[in-house]
Amino acid sequence: MDSPALDGLEQLDRVMAALAHPLRRQVLLVLHFRGGEMSAGDIAERFSCKWPTTSRHLRQLEESGLVSVKRDGRQRIYCLERELLTNTLGNWLHWFKGNVKPK
Repeated sequence: MDSPALDGLEQLDRVMAALAHPLRRQVLLVLHFRGGEMSAGDIAERFSCKWPTTSRHLRQLEESGLVSVKRDGRQRIYCLERELLTNTLGNWLHWFKGNVKPK
């Protein structure tokens, strides 16, 4: 049985798992500071790891929903999903503000 609360916890788990690796956090920062969109090749050039490693990290970010992908000819353009990131983490962090009781 699915519920919005359960869906929210599953999304939080995916986001936290994606953020667990420093390279994935760096990719998100690079996307943010480069206007929110970059090609896979441009992202890979910014990091010293091999393409299969970069591809694996990008796939995990995509599976978490933190980035979306669109095709531009043969290129894959990765787009930062800021709203999902801020909403998912913001909702979780809200529990730690002051003496807030669950709704």
